[in-house]
Amino acid sequence: MRIALFGANGQLGSDLVVLAAQRGVDLTPVTRAQVDAADPAASFDGLDFDVAINCVAVTRVDDCEKDPAPAVAINAHFAGRLAKACAASGARLVQVSTDYVYGGQREREPLGEEVGRAPVNVYGATKALGEDLARLEHDDVIVARVASLFGVAGASGKGGNFVETMLRFGKEKGRLTVVADQVMSPTASLDAGEAILDLIAAKAPAGDYHVVNSGTASWCAFAEAIIARAGVAAEVAPIPTRQFPTPARRPPYSALSNAKLVAAIGRPMPDWTHALDRYLAAKGHV
Repeated sequence: MRIALFGANGQLGSDLVVLAAQRGVDLTPVTRAQVDAADPAASFDGLDFDVAINCVAVTRVDDCEKDPAPAVAINAHFAGRLAKACAASGARLVQVSTDYVYGGQREREPLGEEVGRAPVNVYGATKALGEDLARLEHDDVIVARVASLFGVAGASGKGGNFVETMLRFGKEKGRLTVVADQVMSPTASLDAGEAILDLIAAKAPAGDYHVVNSGTASWCAFAEAIIARAGVAAEVAPIPTRQFPTPARRPPYSALSNAKLVAAIGRPMPDWTHALDRYLAAKGHV
């Protein structure tokens, strides 16, 4: 099975490259020089694959709010064009999406795939549109929604991830104020990558899958665990979202249930606290 990976430089893409090599999977990163996701005329000619994984995305949430055009082009329309190319060649598409397609729903328990999407910002809306355009163009699409990723490579374009930011600020300032009324599913990109490759290997049916670690946390609880487990001498103080205004609204609740994923791959997903321990050890923070 030949896999083409679009967006290999981010946290998830970087881990997918490593994991595929460890498994002996034939995975080829597709570079921007080969296919520029921002170019509507970019061609997929010359690429030969059985499965495409689309990790390409504009992920700076506040930037998306200020200037939606790049997010519309890359998060939405590129997904549709890639799906159309996959349909023409008979290849599967794994479209990586996000928990940020939620946020405006009433439910306040881990969200299953059947819950209607309700994005509250431009980033989430463009990722939801990307899901829709991919499905419209192709019947064989796996939508893999990930959330709050932390990986060794760091977030492409963000200069790190939440874990590294909390550790740096904790050491520099000795006190952190972190929002406590936004609840999500912290997820190691390594575990998300393993699960995506498992879905492909299992020939899972097309559809939506919530590819997240088990358990939920507020950003404040996540920060507390990071600081405590790394042994950093810093205080973590909870604050409400209204005391940390940002250009883009954040979902008050976007924690995801991974029950469908677990059934498809035939194994449980690790709890986020265990994933955090592994990450901290891998980075030399403990």
